[in-house]
Amino acid sequence: MSVILPPTPLPASLAIPLDLVNSLAEAAAKSIRQRIKQAARERRPRRGLTIKPGGDTPLWNELAAVVRSQLVRRGEKAKLARVLGLPRQRLHEFLLERRALPDAERTLLLLVWLQARRQGRDLA
Repeated sequence: MSVILPPTPLPASLAIPLDLVNSLAEAAAKSIRQRIKQAARERRPRRGLTIKPGGDTPLWNELAAVVRSQLVRRGEKAKLARVLGLPRQRLHEFLLERRALPDAERTLLLLVWLQARRQGRDLA
């Protein structure tokens, strides 16, 4: 059997620091709530903006890996860039650096190129 004791009153000398602690705790909670709302807004994609490659683009990551595996011989990346109508450097940004994503038309062209490649045809 446990005995519940009434709370002991705080000494008068601790009343001001206790009010200060309560104020700081409320301010911290308010700050945390604001930061959570801000983080949710930042994660939400804005309309009209392009998404960036990374963890949020698993399909592109897989497609880029398959295409990279096909570009083993010298000059194949340059041929693919010509098929897509891009400079080699831009293709490098898409596939290796992962700093950008192609537009829809070039992504579809990349899928067609990959399918033709698997069938043994060369589109270049």
